[in-house]
Amino acid sequence: MSDSVITEPAPDAVDVVEDHPAEHAGDDHGHDDHAHGGHHSSLGLSNNKLAMWLFLGSECLLFGGLISTYMLYRNRHSAELGPDQLWDIPFTSASSFVLLTSSLTMVLAVSAANRKDLRNTKIFLGVTALLGGLFVAGQIYEFTTFYREGLGFTTSLFSSSFFTLTGFHGVHVSIGIIMLVATIGMIQKDKISGDKAEAVEMVGLYWHFVDIVWIIIFTLVYLIPA
Repeated sequence: MSDSVITEPAPDAVDVVEDHPAEHAGDDHGHDDHAHGGHHSSLGLSNNKLAMWLFLGSECLLFGGLISTYMLYRNRHSAELGPDQLWDIPFTSASSFVLLTSSLTMVLAVSAANRKDLRNTKIFLGVTALLGGLFVAGQIYEFTTFYREGLGFTTSLFSSSFFTLTGFHGVHVSIGIIMLVATIGMIQKDKISGDKAEAVEMVGLYWHFVDIVWIIIFTLVYLIPA
């Protein structure tokens, strides 16, 4: 009578085989997170984007205070040096159109970045920076014209609040231009670690913010009579 040989799979071996798919799945999930920009907040935004939104929120409060101050003092000026005597609406409208056009080129830059078309991304970022530079140049020309007409920063409460509000916005546009040029350089030298499209989107958020703020300033300061 021959002995029967009964073989059973080793429990440890089965556990090892069953554990491997779970481990690989975890690895794949980790790689997927890395490919899509790394850590995300509970709101579904990356930490970088969330930080930018929080920063822009604080800037809204700051500009809100400056706009409120201007509206409070907008009538504190002499009869000879007020908006009716100084504002050049056609010139400022043309300058505003240039800045709003830069929002379109910024959208095109973000779109190109999402398609991984780095050549057109750099081109549209450059055009956006150029248009922003034209706007700042127009603002400097406007300020010097007002100064020659006798409206200085300390001339009146009106002039102080006006130059503070519009000048502060001009500084923000200038910072945006620096960000655009820096982003172009970082893309050119491949210095952006992570998702290039997200980096361009971050600059785009800031740029659209300064454009929207200018629409509000232009409407309240130049178009609505005191």
